[in-house]
Amino acid sequence: MKPLFRYPRPLLLLLPLCLLFLAPGAWGEAVSPRPADLVREGQAIDLDSPLYRELFAELVAEHGFARRELEEIFTGLTINRRVLELMDAQWEAQPYHRYAPRLLTWWNVGNGRVLLARHRELLARIEAEFGVEREIVVAIWGVESNYGSTEGAFNIFQTMNTLFAAYPRRSDFYRQQLIELLLLSRENGLDPRAIRGSYGGAFGQAQFIPSSFRAYAVDFDGSGRRDIQGSVPDVLASIANYLRHFGWRFGAPLYAELGDRLGDPRLEEARLAARAGLLPREEIEALQGVALPPVVDNRPLRVVGLELADGGWRYLAAYPNFQAITHWNNSYRYAMAVIQLAEKFRAE
Repeated sequence: MKPLFRYPRPLLLLLPLCLLFLAPGAWGEAVSPRPADLVREGQAIDLDSPLYRELFAELVAEHGFARRELEEIFTGLTINRRVLELMDAQWEAQPYHRYAPRLLTWWNVGNGRVLLARHRELLARIEAEFGVEREIVVAIWGVESNYGSTEGAFNIFQTMNTLFAAYPRRSDFYRQQLIELLLLSRENGLDPRAIRGSYGGAFGQAQFIPSSFRAYAVDFDGSGRRDIQGSVPDVLASIANYLRHFGWRFGAPLYAELGDRLGDPRLEEARLAARAGLLPREEIEALQGVALPPVVDNRPLRVVGLELADGGWRYLAAYPNFQAITHWNNSYRYAMAVIQLAEKFRAE
């Protein structure tokens, strides 16, 4: 069986020593090397490995691709080491007081207000059809691509193959995204090798991953095709359609303040459980000693903590609309930055 990669001989000889001396203590637990440390830039991907043999078999048997077609598309694939480095250094891991300011700049706020005015009629139609507030739609547009000016410089076909082949923690996810990319390219007459986007494989002004494009992108300009790269109506309507699918309700609360400390260990447990830590509104009220706005359909809430620059915390009850944004990006920091940007659009 051929290995997926052929590691340089010096790396193979040094790896046991690295595992010993990278330990936190003299005889402590070894620190695993990062995926980027195990490959070199431009390293060829072995298409005869079991990973790719199984992928190609599925593409042929279940999706109707020809073997020769796949060989033409995949031939010459190499690793993009920078993608692996960035996956282990994502900005969303920063504390909120460092993460949010780069998204809440005067430039982002000012340009968002200009675009809200410029696309007033379009956004009114989107609100009417999808039931998502225009400020939230434009805020996501701004955060994702600087209102279409920065869509990403990575070749997402190479990116997804890099992550499928050399990033074990997300390999299964990017295997499916590779399939989705090939399907959407075939459906829309695109060359999968020519699409550019982010190091995570998202593309277009809405920064959809391929599966999200296929599920939620819409044709809102009447062109007969879904275009999140060049059509502003399609971009904004697709953002709204995504949020609607994940339970967005027009005019419903996004969050409520809980103060600078949590009054019960059960609230801290819910916070640490993230998306799984849902509690009924009444329980949060009783445990924290606060009164909270009602919830549509009495849906449960999440407990969120935002890190402050002085070392303290700002705690929130995250309502279903807030939770809908975290389906887009599974980060409460991201969701709150989007909400704050939308709030700044409305501020005088």
